[in-house]
Amino acid sequence: MPNRAIVQQILDHLIKAQMSSPLRSADVSRQSMASSEFAPRVAVHYGIPSTASILAFDPIQRLLAIGTLDGRIKVVGGDNIEGLLISPKALPFKNLEFLQNQGFLVSVSNENEIQVWDLEKRRLSSNIQWESNITAFAVISGTNFIYVGDEYGFVSVLKYDAEEANILQLPYHVPPNLIAEGAGILLPDHQSVVGVLSQPCSCGNRVLIAFENGLIILWDVTEDRAIHVRGYKDLQLKDCMVVKFSNDENHTYLNDSLDNEETEKEISSLCWVSLDGSVLAVGYVDGDILLWDLSVSDNGKVQRTQKPPNDVVKIQLSSGDRRLPVIVLHWSPNKAQNGSGGQLLAYGGADMGSEEVLTILDLDWSSGLAKLKCIERVDLRLHGSFSDVLVISNPYKGQNKMTTSVFVLTNPGLLHFYEYASLSTLKPERGKNHSVHAFQYHSVIPTVEPYMTVGELFMISSERNNFYALSETVAPAKQQSEMLTGRSTKWPLTGGVPYRISETECNTIKRIYIGGYQDGSVRIWDATFPVLSLVSVLGFEIKGNEVAGANAPISALDLCSASVTLAIGNEFGVIFLYRLHGNSDQSAVTIVTDTKHDVHHYLPKERNACSTIYSILNSAVAALKFATSGVRLVAGFECGKVAVLDTSSPSVLFVTDSVSSLMSPVISVAVKTSPDTCENSVSNSDDGTGSESATEIVFFLTRDAHLVLMDSTTGNMISSPPVRPKEKSIAISMYLLESKHPHPEGSRNDSTMSSQHIEAQSQSLHTGHQNESDLSKVEEAIQRINLEHKTLASQILLCCKDAFYLYPLKSLIQGDHNFVRELKLEKPCSWTAICNRDTEKYAIIIVYQSGDIELRSLPELQLLGNMTMMSLLRWNFKNNMDKTMSSSDKGQITLVNGDEFVFVSLLAFENEFRMPESLPCLHDKALAVAADADVNFSHNQKKAQSGMPGFVSHVIKGLKGVKEEQDINYKEAREILIAHLEKIFSRFPFSDPYNSYDVEDMELQIDDVEIDIDEPVLVVSSSQKSSDNIKGKESEREKLFEGGSTDVKPTTRTREEIIAKYRKTGDAAGAASEARNKLMERKEKLEADAPPSVVSVVVC
Repeated sequence: MPNRAIVQQILDHLIKAQMSSPLRSADVSRQSMASSEFAPRVAVHYGIPSTASILAFDPIQRLLAIGTLDGRIKVVGGDNIEGLLISPKALPFKNLEFLQNQGFLVSVSNENEIQVWDLEKRRLSSNIQWESNITAFAVISGTNFIYVGDEYGFVSVLKYDAEEANILQLPYHVPPNLIAEGAGILLPDHQSVVGVLSQPCSCGNRVLIAFENGLIILWDVTEDRAIHVRGYKDLQLKDCMVVKFSNDENHTYLNDSLDNEETEKEISSLCWVSLDGSVLAVGYVDGDILLWDLSVSDNGKVQRTQKPPNDVVKIQLSSGDRRLPVIVLHWSPNKAQNGSGGQLLAYGGADMGSEEVLTILDLDWSSGLAKLKCIERVDLRLHGSFSDVLVISNPYKGQNKMTTSVFVLTNPGLLHFYEYASLSTLKPERGKNHSVHAFQYHSVIPTVEPYMTVGELFMISSERNNFYALSETVAPAKQQSEMLTGRSTKWPLTGGVPYRISETECNTIKRIYIGGYQDGSVRIWDATFPVLSLVSVLGFEIKGNEVAGANAPISALDLCSASVTLAIGNEFGVIFLYRLHGNSDQSAVTIVTDTKHDVHHYLPKERNACSTIYSILNSAVAALKFATSGVRLVAGFECGKVAVLDTSSPSVLFVTDSVSSLMSPVISVAVKTSPDTCENSVSNSDDGTGSESATEIVFFLTRDAHLVLMDSTTGNMISSPPVRPKEKSIAISMYLLESKHPHPEGSRNDSTMSSQHIEAQSQSLHTGHQNESDLSKVEEAIQRINLEHKTLASQILLCCKDAFYLYPLKSLIQGDHNFVRELKLEKPCSWTAICNRDTEKYAIIIVYQSGDIELRSLPELQLLGNMTMMSLLRWNFKNNMDKTMSSSDKGQITLVNGDEFVFVSLLAFENEFRMPESLPCLHDKALAVAADADVNFSHNQKKAQSGMPGFVSHVIKGLKGVKEEQDINYKEAREILIAHLEKIFSRFPFSDPYNSYDVEDMELQIDDVEIDIDEPVLVVSSSQKSSDNIKGKESEREKLFEGGSTDVKPTTRTREEIIAKYRKTGDAAGAASEARNKLMERKEKLEADAPPSVVSVVVC
C-alpha cells in the first residue's frame, strides 16, 4: 500500500520536525503581577441595599442618606450621583443625621460608636466609643453640636471640630439627679432618656428631655432649670380631652372621670408639631398619641400646676383595646394655619394584626388645642414592611404650592417619594391597593425591575471610537428615561457635584456597560467615568411582522468595537445584530431562519438599529463571539451545538453537532486570529480559491469540560477527540493566553524548511493514485502544521469548578492533551476573569461560591491577594450571580446583587475610577458658600426671590434695629449662634451663672416680615435679656450702630474707631459709655415707634 506509506511518512516527518524544533522547548515569556498591586476598593455603587433601615436628609445640600443593618450608608444626590460609605464593623445604625450644609454625616452604631463621615473625601473622619448605651441622639439643627442621652438618664453634649477632625465631649452634661433637682421632682433610678430634642425658636437655649417612664422635661440650659415638667400624673387628672380618629370618624369627648392609666406610660416616639416648639406630640407603647402644650410664658417660670388647663389632648387611631406601639412620629407644618395645624405622620397605633399602614392626619387647633379637630385622615398602604419615613422641605417655592413631600422606606430597600397638596390625592383609586402618587426610586442601572439576566463590560478602542454618535441616535430614549419621574412631581434630590469633563472627553466613549433583561430589552450605559449615564434602550418590534421568541429573556451579549456591532442572543435561540453607528438607521431588517431568508422594510416613522435576525435553533444562546473584525459571529447554544454566521451576507455558514454525548451546553467561545506566516498555503482543491490571509481557530467549551478546537472556515475539528481533564469536572471558563514577544531565533528557518518538505511530500502524493481519504489526512496534517507556526507562544487556561489546567496550544493542535500546570482549588469556583498591566503582567481573578475573591499570577497561578465579598461589599454570594459579572482587562469588575450594582477596582495602578478628581463630589462647596452669603429677607425682595432655594428660610434673620428692607448676613449670624452655644456648653451645669451675649445688641427685631418657613425656626424671645452687662465683647459681637438711620448694615468698629468717633474728653472708657447710652436711646426710640414684632433666629 504505497499511498498509505507516503501518508505515514509525511505524518512521521511532521511529528519529528515539531519534536526537534527549538520552539518546543522555548518557554513562553510573560511577567507576573506583584502582590502589592492587589488593592480592592468600591469605585461605583448604584442602588439601595436590601438591608436599608434608616433615613437622613440635608435640606440645603439636597442629599439623602440611607443607613443599613450591615454598617453601610448610601448617599443619594442628583445627576446619577451616588456614594457608598462602609463602616469598619457590619453593625446596624440606630441614629443617622447630617451636620446640615457642612459636608458631614453623623451615625451611631448598635455598639454605641459615634462616627462622623466626611462626604467630600468619602471616608470616616472621626469616631468615639460611648461607654454606655445611647438611647437618644439629636443634632442641634444648623450647628455642629450634638445631644446624647443614655440608658442611665444622662444627657451630654458633643461638638464636632471639622478643622481638627475630632469629636469633643463638652463640659456641659446633665445627670438625672441634677435634672430632678432642677425640676423639683423625684426621678426613679435607671430611667433611660428615650428622646432629646432642641426646642425650635429657642436659639439652642432649651432642650426637651423625655424619659422612658413617660416623664417629659423642657430644660433651660442657660439657667439650669426646668421650664416644663409633664408626666403620667397629668394624665390621671379629670377633664382630659380625648380625640378618637378611627374608621374615618372623629369622636371628641371630655374625660370626666379618672383615667385608669398605668403608673407609668412608656414613651416610644416624639416630635415637635409646631414651628415655635409650643406643642409636642408623643407616641406611647400602648398606641396612644398625646399632644402636650409646652408654651413658655414671658417670664419663663416653671409651668407646672396641679391641674393644667387644656394642656394635653389624647389621640387614638383605633378603638381596639390592644394596639401597636407608635414607634415613629413626624410633622409637616401647614403655613396656612399659622402654626396651629399641619399633618402628623404616625406609624403604629393601629389594632394588632391589622394591615401595616402609615397614618397621616391633617390636624387643626387654630381655636385652641382643646378644640383639636382632624380635617382628613389617610392610611397609606406600604409597598413592603415599614423601615422609616422622612418629611422634607419643598425647595420649589417658585411654584407657590402648598405641598408636602415625604420619603417612605420599606423592606427590602424600597424607597418611595410622595408629593401632594391634599391628603385626598393619596387615597388609592378604586381597584388599586396603593396610591398612584407614589414614585419609586429607580437606580441608574435597573437590576430587578426589569430583572437583569446578563451584563457585560466592554472596552472601546480609541482608534475606532465612533461610538459617540450612538448617543445622538438614541437621544429620545435617554430623554424618556429622564422623564420617568412621573407627572409633575419633581425629584427632590439634586445634591452633589458631577465630574466636569472636557469637550474632548464628551465626544468619546472608552467603556460601555450593556445589560440584557428578562423582558427582552437591552440597555447601554456610558461607563467611561464613575458616574454612568444611559445611552440607549434597545428593543425589537416590527409592525405587522412578529418574530417568534423576539421578547424572550436575553442570555448572551458580544460587541465588535471595530464595526460597532452588537450581537444579542436570547433564551429562545434568536440572535439580533444591531449596527450602532450614529446615523445608520436601518431601512430594512434581514430575517434568517433554517428554511428562509426574508427582508422586511421598516416604516418611515420606525426607528431601529437592528439589521439582522437569526433564528436557526430552538435552543437558548449561551455564548457569542465575533471573529474576523465582525464579519463572522460564532454562537454556542444550550444544546451543545455551535453555529458560525456570516454577518455581511447575511447567512449561516455551518452548524456543528454536539461534541458532548450528553449534549452539554456550550458555555464559552474564543477565537484566535493569526496572520499567515507560511509562504505557501494549501489551496482549496474543490473551488480553486486560495485561503484567506488570516486563519482563525474557534475554541468552544462545554459545561462538562470538553474543549474543542475548530477551523472557523471549514468547521473541521483540529483537535480530535476534544480536550478534557482526566477527572470529571464542571467547566467555568477558558482563556487564550498570548505572548507578544518575538519568536526564538532560528524558528523562521526551521519552519520554512519544514514547509518546503511538506509541500514536496504533498506534491508527490498528489501525483500518485491515492484515494480521497489519504489526501484528506495529508491536507489536515498540513493545515495542522501551518496552525502550529501561527500559534507558537499561546497557551490555554481551562478553569473548572475544582481545578485549573494550563495547556500549550501547540501541543493541543498536535493531539497532546497533557497539561503543563495544574492548580487544585480548596473551594468551588464560580467565576473568573483575566487582567493585565501594560499587556505584559497578567493575573487571573477568581470568585468562589463562598464569596471569596482571589488574585493569582499567570502563568504561575501563585496567590497575590484575597478578600471576601462580605468584607468589601457586605454581600453574600448568591446563585446565578456569575451571570451578571463582567470585567475589563484593568481589573475592574462589575457585580449585581438585588437592587445593587457595583464597580470594584481591584488593582492599585488602575486610576480611571480611583482618581479623586474623576469621582463626583458628595458635598457642594459652592452651594454651601451661597447659603452662607448675604441674603435679602425683606418683604419687597421676597417676591422677586420666590424661586430661591429653600435654604434661605434656614438663615438667621437680622440683628436688633435692622428693618425689613435690609440685607442679612447668614454666615455672621450663624457664627454668633455657634459662639453662643459654645459658651453655654463650655461650662458645667449649676456652676457660674450663664451670662448671655449682649442680647440687646443681638436681638432680632424684624417687623411684620412674611417668611417662608420650611422647617422649625429658632426664635430669640424678647424676654431673653441679659441681667448683667458684659464688659468685654468678642469680635463677632462688637457691632455698633452709628448715625440715626437703621437702613444701613451693622459695621464692626475697632477700639480706636470708637474713640475717634465719640471722643470728647479723650477717655476711651467714657467714649464707650456714651456710645452705649446712645444705643440705649436709639433702642427706646425703635421700640416706641415699632409695632409688636416677630423676633426670630432661623437655623435649618
